[in-house]
Amino acid sequence: MNKMFAIMVIIGVPVSVAGALLHWPNVLMFAVYCLTIIALASFMGRATESLAIIAGPRIGGLLNATFGNAVELIISLFSLAAGLHQVVLASLTGSVLGNLLLVAGMSFLFGGIKYKRQKFNVYDARHNSGLLIFAIFVAFVIPEIFSMKMSEGKTVSLSIGISIILILLYLFALFFKLVTHRGIYQDREARVKEQEEHEEPEWSKGKSIIVLALATLAVAYISENLVHTFESVAKSFGWSEMFIGIIIVAIVGNAAEHASAILMAVKNKMDIAVEIAFGSTLQVSMFVVPVLVLASLFFEKAMPLVFSIPELVSMIAAVMLTIILANDGETNWFEGATMLAAYIIMGIGFYLL
Repeated sequence: MNKMFAIMVIIGVPVSVAGALLHWPNVLMFAVYCLTIIALASFMGRATESLAIIAGPRIGGLLNATFGNAVELIISLFSLAAGLHQVVLASLTGSVLGNLLLVAGMSFLFGGIKYKRQKFNVYDARHNSGLLIFAIFVAFVIPEIFSMKMSEGKTVSLSIGISIILILLYLFALFFKLVTHRGIYQDREARVKEQEEHEEPEWSKGKSIIVLALATLAVAYISENLVHTFESVAKSFGWSEMFIGIIIVAIVGNAAEHASAILMAVKNKMDIAVEIAFGSTLQVSMFVVPVLVLASLFFEKAMPLVFSIPELVSMIAAVMLTIILANDGETNWFEGATMLAAYIIMGIGFYLL
């Protein structure tokens, strides 16, 4: 599999550059760009896996989520510059749904096929659940409800205020987990397991950082060109901008998390797999979304923090289902299948919308 991704990168990056310079057909280049980004994401996943072994599951999961979401952030910034606000909000919705239902669902499913019962840190799960409820139920729903009685200018002002609060709370959450309460909410079994494991990283710390940096730069270039193919692809296949954002862009943008979380689950490293899925969702909703709202102020038109009703209802349903299934600190393949079924149902709905 690693050799296949390496070949895809060796072929895909030059073809992406040539196609952009020579203006090859957009539909063809859309497929090339997506496959190349997924291949680059596999290298990002391997690098962050090595860093996870060196730095521990929490920091490793955070690094994986951060570099995985860097792809999402880059694509969204170029979409903002192009004035595609609906695609941006849809891709962010898709990222939340993808991480909670697709990434976590596939991790639970494939890990559960190999192991009948998998455990992870229940304290981290409950902590993340509270933040998810805050981000989706409070920070995302309030602008939607209040904007009904507000002018566009006041809605933007409300969005700016909420965005600043979200970023500050996310930074406080990181400080809480990584500094003031690091290791306090770790159960005894997890500590013993951590001490017994002496896995060697595939790459050194220096090589992992270099690979991450180069892959992120390549993804940034390809993502800029990918954005310009959306309109042609939508017309050719009859897809709406919402479907492209929620399903296509979200899957491509989160390819690194998909690969890494599933790999960790199959190795029975559920703490890292859950940290990737939940941590990435929190980072998108509490950091990436507000950063994009603030960044939009520097473009022609500001993007308010107002999602559509279908997007909001889908995110609320995803959060509730994830909390109910994951709050006991253990999982199995059937719970993963349930989450995937929910994702497919929502995908069908957005396709037909």
